[in-house]
Amino acid sequence: EVLLRMHSVGICGSDVHYWQHGRIGDFVVKDPMVLGHEASGTVVKVGSGVTHLKPGDRVAIEPGVPREMDEFCKTGRYNLSPTIFFCATPPDDGNLCRYYKHSASYCYKLPDNVTFEEGALIEPLSVGIHACKRAGVTLGSKVFVSGSGPIGLVNVLVAKMMGAAAVVITDLSASRLQIAKEVGADFTIQVKNETPQEVASKVESLLGCMPEITVECTGVQACIQAGIYATRSGGTLVLVGLGPEMVTVPIVNAAVREVDIRGIFRYCNTWPVAIALLASKRINVKPLVTHRFPLEKALEAFETTKRGEGVKVMLKCDPTDHNP
Repeated sequence: EVLLRMHSVGICGSDVHYWQHGRIGDFVVKDPMVLGHEASGTVVKVGSGVTHLKPGDRVAIEPGVPREMDEFCKTGRYNLSPTIFFCATPPDDGNLCRYYKHSASYCYKLPDNVTFEEGALIEPLSVGIHACKRAGVTLGSKVFVSGSGPIGLVNVLVAKMMGAAAVVITDLSASRLQIAKEVGADFTIQVKNETPQEVASKVESLLGCMPEITVECTGVQACIQAGIYATRSGGTLVLVGLGPEMVTVPIVNAAVREVDIRGIFRYCNTWPVAIALLASKRINVKPLVTHRFPLEKALEAFETTKRGEGVKVMLKCDPTDHNP
């Protein structure tokens, strides 16, 4: 294990949800819990068996650590391990604090040209990498991203990076769609009160065809329905956003058109990929951070996220650091 002095921690919608509602599905907050799982920091001390890190190293933290080497770990899908430790998922504490201890294998050294803030953004970026891989985005893909929150935006970034020829994105908010344009979306649709079928036909007319791939990032029933209607026959719909446990969807429409519906659970094996992309400047996540607060103003930071202002709110845990 390593002891870290924390630097940058991003606030996620799930952090806000636990704070407001005390549970997400079967994960229930029963005792006081530290939030935060999008993080970077500096190594202060290393355990006796740690060889790849030393005090002073700047690292990005992967929050999900399997507790045992089970069948899922053996096949490289450790995110599905039932005994996984995950920061800020009850009962496991997160890393929104000054000092934090973590498994050394899940701390990744940051190159000098990758900032702490970019290091913290690897966590949401990883969701995009994992989703686009599961979706099979490739050269020339036409992609529909549903929802323009932080996760919708990282999916736009990654899909374009992986060779998507055109990406269309939907949201209720015009300001969020503007940011989507800035990070590379080719077309935006501001949804008002259209039916799912109407949204699907708007997607088709903007792209000039139905997309082979849809990445659904809202979890809203009507959006999942639109995702099914929009996806080309033989295409893939990846469900990233989580909403109610039971959702009514046109499953027969998907079945008879051979639309593959895939789920994703967080990510696995994405940190080295993300670090390589950031270090080579192939991907720019900096525009995602719109607000910064010191740790002392954490409550204000959470209120800002709750109100849906900006995109990514970042907390600064190291009072000695005066860099932006």
